[in-house]
Amino acid sequence: MQVEFKNEPFTNFSLPENKQAFEQAMAKVVSELGREYEIIIGGKRIATDRKVKSINPSRVDQVVGIVSQADQQLAEEAMQVAARTFETWKKVPGEARARYLYKAAAILRRRKHEFSAWLVKEAGKSWAEADADTAEAIDFMEYYARQMDALSQRHPLTRIPDEDNELYYVPLGVGVVIPPWNFPLAIMVGMTTAALVAGNTVVLKPASTTPVIAYKFMEILEDAGVPAGVVNYLPGSGSEIGDFLVEHTQTRFISFTGSRDVGLRINELAAKHRPGQKWMKRLIAEMGGKDSIVVDNDCDLELAAQAIVTSAFGFSGQKCSACSRAIVHKDVYDTVLNRVVELTKGLTVGDVEKNDYYTGPVVDDKAYNKILEYIEIGKKEGKLVAGGEKGPDGGYFIMPTVFADVDPNARIMQEEIFGPVVAFTKAEDFDHALEIANNTEYGLTGSVISRNRAHLERAREEFHVGNLYFNRKCTGALVGVHPFGGFNMSGTDSKAGGPDYLLLFTQAKLVSEKL
Repeated sequence: MQVEFKNEPFTNFSLPENKQAFEQAMAKVVSELGREYEIIIGGKRIATDRKVKSINPSRVDQVVGIVSQADQQLAEEAMQVAARTFETWKKVPGEARARYLYKAAAILRRRKHEFSAWLVKEAGKSWAEADADTAEAIDFMEYYARQMDALSQRHPLTRIPDEDNELYYVPLGVGVVIPPWNFPLAIMVGMTTAALVAGNTVVLKPASTTPVIAYKFMEILEDAGVPAGVVNYLPGSGSEIGDFLVEHTQTRFISFTGSRDVGLRINELAAKHRPGQKWMKRLIAEMGGKDSIVVDNDCDLELAAQAIVTSAFGFSGQKCSACSRAIVHKDVYDTVLNRVVELTKGLTVGDVEKNDYYTGPVVDDKAYNKILEYIEIGKKEGKLVAGGEKGPDGGYFIMPTVFADVDPNARIMQEEIFGPVVAFTKAEDFDHALEIANNTEYGLTGSVISRNRAHLERAREEFHVGNLYFNRKCTGALVGVHPFGGFNMSGTDSKAGGPDYLLLFTQAKLVSEKL
């Protein structure tokens, strides 16, 4: 029997031995930059003529890897291999499938700093953010393995005389997994391993900006002995193979994390029945947020300022849980705003290969240009009080940016920017603050900073988000501790890292025998 689940501890980089170990891992990764990576279907490596360079966003002239791109013909091959492999994989007992995850988690733990170094290079994460990403990936595998062990046991049913009744959770079939670039290890690993441990096979379409990290994880699955064809690695453009995979008649479910617009398109395509399709496709979607921290007039103001800055600017605001809206009671508005500006101006931005900077770049040129456009919009909608400009040359750097006195219905208060930008708005009272907090089409995370118990209890009931935090930041959900997923346009509230998550990748079958 496995020991009780515990979250993987974060690395203390102030200890010289940890710093040295990470630097050694970084040197290893640097020595491997620029290699070519093939498609993997049924364990077979396939190189194609069409290739895409993965770029280090901290140093845009540095190529992380050169990755073959799949076309629809290879996508079809991957689907067929996954469908054939499902016929054998679904028969492997749940506890045996869980053992593959325990093994893969142990391998990743041994190679933790190496994978974190890949995250620094390919995703532009700081050492601390990369370390947390890798720890979360380990957590997902350890947690879902234990959940599968539990799901494989006999489930208690109401017993009646003369009958033996048993409820089983059986796998669905072939799943298309489309992970995001912002947690290119943790979320990709969580989505993929939840599907496979539940007995499904996977066509994994990695994020186009972070395909090398997904390839490196495929090596771990192979090292752990996961049979060929259970997970098939299929990098390629969304327009060419994304729609094709979603629409395929053998696709049983789609697990997606990404933008609202892409999620809605997948939902629409998946809902349409096609000739030869024997099921309604299931969609598990996490689609971003526009997350608020509400600051009450009776609270720890330093805690409020620190929570806003950490939630807004960690990983340059590129988290679906990031705070992009600070809703502050008028009595303490100036105090909190001034402290946030002071803290923000102290943040450092640069190439995160060295552990010298608080945060690094945004992920690519598209994100860079989009965020800069929103900053120009913000200059018209509010008062720029910090940042608002490009960072150092050589990478996609943007300085952490704060806008004050923004109308609750302004674009920068309503639209997901996905960058280091936070907008402040003033609330007349706590009722007004809650009203503003609920005025977007999203509902992912939120925080309330308050000492007023009555206000906290009201927020508990009325603040309509999937993950609500009191007197702490609104980022940093831990597997098993904070099951993660949101309401409204934030997705299907799938609660990754929670006790119900694996049920989304299974279907319940009741067998009744007359005795």
